[in-house]
Amino acid sequence: MPSLILLSIPGLREKDVAAMPALRELTAAGQIADLVPSFPCVTCPVQAAMTTGQLPRAHGVVGNGCYWPEHRRIEMWTAPNECIERPQIWDLLSHATTEPDNVPSTVAAVWFLMHLRGCAADYVCTPAPIHNPDGSESLWCYTRPAELYGLLRDELGHFPLQHFWGPLANLRSTAWIAASAVSAARRWKPDFFMIYLPHLDYAAQRTGPDSPPAQKAVAELDDVLGRLGAAMGEIYGPQLLWLVAGEYAITSVDHVAYPNRVLRQAGLLAVREEPDGEHLDLAASRAWALADHQFSHVFVAGHDAETTARVAELFRAEPGIAEVLAGPERARYALDHPHSGDVVLISAPNSWQAYYYWLSDERAPAFARTVDIHRKPGYDPVELHVDPATKGIPLDATLVRGSHGAPARDHAQRTVLVASQPILPARPTLSDTDVFDIVLGQFGLGG
Repeated sequence: MPSLILLSIPGLREKDVAAMPALRELTAAGQIADLVPSFPCVTCPVQAAMTTGQLPRAHGVVGNGCYWPEHRRIEMWTAPNECIERPQIWDLLSHATTEPDNVPSTVAAVWFLMHLRGCAADYVCTPAPIHNPDGSESLWCYTRPAELYGLLRDELGHFPLQHFWGPLANLRSTAWIAASAVSAARRWKPDFFMIYLPHLDYAAQRTGPDSPPAQKAVAELDDVLGRLGAAMGEIYGPQLLWLVAGEYAITSVDHVAYPNRVLRQAGLLAVREEPDGEHLDLAASRAWALADHQFSHVFVAGHDAETTARVAELFRAEPGIAEVLAGPERARYALDHPHSGDVVLISAPNSWQAYYYWLSDERAPAFARTVDIHRKPGYDPVELHVDPATKGIPLDATLVRGSHGAPARDHAQRTVLVASQPILPARPTLSDTDVFDIVLGQFGLGG
């Protein structure tokens, strides 16, 4: 039975690998290839593509968030595993059995990927803070078995959630993830182990992908990989196979677009007044945008064709918007799925899209100035910054210097796939969906 560890690393580029001696040593006997992420080039869809071998029209993950129109509910970063509509790697591994006992022959563990709650992997760990009645949060993780987080907490301390996202995001969260994976490997030695290591995401978005802080982050991650490689090598031995997949590459940005403000000024987006400021009124809006890095899904009330055409026309000449896909045009990127918006807006590589819908910062809701990844109607990388005057999250979207999500047309938008043995297909470029077949092939299951 082979042993394979798959690392999923956002923001990893070929030039970063060249500056990572520990990673190069870990994979010295193998290969490196360009990896083209599927659009949308953001965490949840790319992870779904890698683990199912499918594109959004099949796996159903069209962004980092989802809108449920029947409930008028926006769901950012909270969807359970059932939102992925195709079998994942661990589902198929669990179907491979040994005779005569007819029990699964392959044990799978998956660490800190999105959409893990309820997945079929044998061992699971992912953040799941407890939301208390008073609005506070208690640190916790969803694990299988349920008692695993208590064991990890006793050994390593609580998972440092405040360092996983927000202005304090840094190496501590990635180091904890790696250490906890080693602890689980010592207990159970799973045959397949997929681990998400987020550290390169932070500085590259804060200050730009080639900034000194981003270069420092590359060195810091390499140090974690060196320790992870040594520990896993002791557990598994020299036959351990490593596969390191970048999720996407972060590019420099110097422009931000505000699709919800455009829709509001056109009379299509409505707000309601609350004591703490303006809140998006989904019931009264004829159109609104769920902004996500370098793309947005615009949802039109009742899928009205006239409004959809008007929305598309509004953005065709909007600065920073490179493509506008309405209706059947979404099939160009396999986004012809019911979860997609009626219109999809795609940024130019140097631009990104903010969720802001207020026209004056005085009317911004209270959650806009906090780290609140669930209540905001869109992704907010400004949460990586802090306003020195208020100690809260600033409302200046131009602070963001790196982004991703647009189709990976240029080499600078590609990431890499690195293997410690020569197992990669002999093609000039690979796609994130190829990871699925490569992994299953090592376990004799094919694509």
